[in-house]
Amino acid sequence: MNTLPPSADETAENSQPMPQGVALLHNPLYNRGTGFTAAEREAFGLRGLLPPRVLSIEEHAARILENLRKKPTDLEKYVYLIDTEDRNETLFYRILIDNMEEMMPIVYTPTVGQACQQYGHIFRRPRGLFLSADDRGHIAELLANWPNDDIRVIVVTDGERILGLGDQGANGMGIPVGKLSLYTACAGIPPSTTLPIMLDVGTENETFLNDPLYIGLPQRRLRGAEYDAFIEEFMVAVTERFPHVLVQFEDFANIHAFHLLQRYRDRFRVFNDDIQGTAAVTLAGLFAALRLIAVEGGPRRRLGDQRLLFLGAGEAGVGIADLVVSAMVEEGLTADEARGRCWFVDSRGLVVQSRDDLQAHKLPYAHDHPPLADLAAAVEELRPTALIGVSGQPRTFTRAIIERMAHYNERPIIFALSNPTSKSECTAEEAYTFTGGRAIFASGSPFPSFKLYGKTYYPGQGNNAYIFPGVGLGVVVSGARHVTDEMFQAAARTLAEQVTEADMAAGRIYPTLSRIREVSAAIATAVAAIAYRAGLATQPEPADLPAHIQDFMYKPDYRPLV
Repeated sequence: MNTLPPSADETAENSQPMPQGVALLHNPLYNRGTGFTAAEREAFGLRGLLPPRVLSIEEHAARILENLRKKPTDLEKYVYLIDTEDRNETLFYRILIDNMEEMMPIVYTPTVGQACQQYGHIFRRPRGLFLSADDRGHIAELLANWPNDDIRVIVVTDGERILGLGDQGANGMGIPVGKLSLYTACAGIPPSTTLPIMLDVGTENETFLNDPLYIGLPQRRLRGAEYDAFIEEFMVAVTERFPHVLVQFEDFANIHAFHLLQRYRDRFRVFNDDIQGTAAVTLAGLFAALRLIAVEGGPRRRLGDQRLLFLGAGEAGVGIADLVVSAMVEEGLTADEARGRCWFVDSRGLVVQSRDDLQAHKLPYAHDHPPLADLAAAVEELRPTALIGVSGQPRTFTRAIIERMAHYNERPIIFALSNPTSKSECTAEEAYTFTGGRAIFASGSPFPSFKLYGKTYYPGQGNNAYIFPGVGLGVVVSGARHVTDEMFQAAARTLAEQVTEADMAAGRIYPTLSRIREVSAAIATAVAAIAYRAGLATQPEPADLPAHIQDFMYKPDYRPLV
């Protein structure tokens, strides 16, 4: 059996032969520029190819940060960071890890959304694999071109539903690249064992179809049986090529996301971050919000006492509701009772049984209730304790709606989760101002701290990066054959437990990003423990699981190569 490497730090050096001379300087996995020691320069034919002074990784990072902070826009910062990753992966990850709160909005949401929209125009160097509809029948051959056999995590997309931006086609490759950067930075998955993949099946985006610099197939999307056959060929080929791989489905449209997850979750090691990752981070926010209310002296309430109203009934919203229902059932409710606590408003109003236009994934939440035309009417009628936005429609939590939430709740829970920032249902400032500072707020993309009535508020960011890297780490370390709903529920509870008293005193319902590796390790421990307990693990169970996970996590340092 192909076992895990003894430590993540050794993975890069052991996975591929060491190049020499100029080839070494052009290999981002090994290159460290002027960080190569005198002995390494002698051993690898680098003398004369570099300035004589040897610099530490700290000195390298200081130089990159100095130049990065001079860039006038976040998109230019993104390009500069990606260029750094293309030259020196170790340095890139050191900068990312040591400056997480500053860097995450650049390498991921919201800036990655801008990068996807401009991907063909800022494209410099390919990363990962591009498998197109023209490659049907040859997917296994293309996968064989990848040089590293030991791939443990793949993030794959077809680019049809990128953040809140819609169809970005092959330009959506920015998302898998960004997600895998977070797998490494947040959870220590070795970068050499990750692989971003774009399934280019065309696009319906007229701008890209008419853009001479668009990098993808300039044709309409593959649909129906042909699309399903293409995905099937990919899934079979990729799991044969990389038998220990975890495949994360990312940013597939609703018409595909649910049925792909159902089709493959019991066959392969897969999950959908937009459905399950978003669900877990939101459930964690709800758990933490209830803790915060109790700490402040409010009534101690269970999750099952809440009434949730969702704006948006796509994969994110239904995924959240499904996980919330499972958590409520654990508290003692029946599944029907739990679903009765979750209500949805979509583009046509309240989701109710009398409607004849509902997709299958909405039916479990279609309640017996008179139709209501819009969100404002639903808030007035249902009086929810929590309002959760996953609509991709900006500013839909209006002042009137937020004020009604505050009228019915002493501490209204308002989660505006749509990404990027431009798509958020409301801003943090609006949520706090229109509730007189009483809202418990979270967003999908970051908002700055905000001062009101002499108090500083620190908006929580319900970022999936709190969940998917830790889940992936737990799956990789245990070798779990499948990724289960129980694992995501455990991840949510673990994340909520990581919210400290200091966090709650500041009004935060998520830990600070500076602690995300610690948080990911705790989530990985919980996930791996489930894999061992459920008989899903394929790796031997260590005597000390938390220590084993810490030992495995990749740490970006210039380790001696000689």
